[in-house]
Amino acid sequence: MTGQWQEQVSLKPYNTFGIDVKARYFSQAHDDEQVRQALTQAHQRGLPVLVIGGGSNLLLTGDIDALVLHMASRGRRVLSDDGERIVVEAEAGEPWHPFVQWTLAQGYCGLENLSLIPGTVGAAPMQNVGAYGVEIKDVFVGLTALDRETGELQDFDLAECAFGYRDSLFKRNPGRWLILRVRFALSRTLQAHLDYGPVRQRLAQQGVATPTAQAISDAICSIRREKLPDPAELGNAGSFFKNPVVSAQLVERIRAQYPGVVAYPQADGQVKLAAGWLIEQAGWKGYREGDAGVHRLQSLVLVNYGQASGGQMHALARRIQADILERFGVELEMEPNLY
Repeated sequence: MTGQWQEQVSLKPYNTFGIDVKARYFSQAHDDEQVRQALTQAHQRGLPVLVIGGGSNLLLTGDIDALVLHMASRGRRVLSDDGERIVVEAEAGEPWHPFVQWTLAQGYCGLENLSLIPGTVGAAPMQNVGAYGVEIKDVFVGLTALDRETGELQDFDLAECAFGYRDSLFKRNPGRWLILRVRFALSRTLQAHLDYGPVRQRLAQQGVATPTAQAISDAICSIRREKLPDPAELGNAGSFFKNPVVSAQLVERIRAQYPGVVAYPQADGQVKLAAGWLIEQAGWKGYREGDAGVHRLQSLVLVNYGQASGGQMHALARRIQADILERFGVELEMEPNLY
């Protein structure tokens, strides 16, 4: 029930891997006051709190001896509109993709490349989520978060969030900040980002010569649906490993043995490698052991075929990490948070 605590609740519906573990206590928060109440009560009982949104960035390896607080706040609004630049705000519990589609329906451009990403608005800044050449930081204005140490609300601008590749101040300080709502700067004029991945090719196949933001979104949705399994049908958390950033010297050593290595030079002289390419070259694509496996079409995605435990998924991930380190000298970092 809203704002009330339940005991021994299965978290299977609340994580996209579909891992069936139990929360000692579970509650949903629909507004700031319910968030504060839950945190206060947990503190009084001496209980840790695990805050979750869409559960698309979690790997649960055992029962959670804590209060699991599910952010279920809803709301989206226009804060300012000068005719060209529009600032919109959404509550943390808003599902991400429907929010993106709402902005496009209003004629607002900027989020189209981030279509069909699972999760919630509040979780997006944690990871600085990105896809097809666009990251949250590119359209971010600010957010409001609750400081769990002081109980005070604080607003953060772009610089204060210290965004990096799949990283942010909030990820580096787990348990400190609880994001309540996020603000984005969008535009009525499309600045198309079409050069990352097969987006331009897909638009051409669809006969789109002059793409709109909605057309770009539709193309990206079709690509993602082909490449990535639907968590409702096959448990997964999307890309399981970050693309590693390594030295140019290491890339040249890898290229000597693997001329087709997929690599993207970075501004600082380092090079970003495609983790999926490394995993596929090592022979893991389509691998399955019990109900834990690697997707047959996208080697960057680990999947739960039904009854895999979080421990089994983690063990598979660790084996892949060890193999990639031995073969290529590259350390892969997991994207999902482990609990």
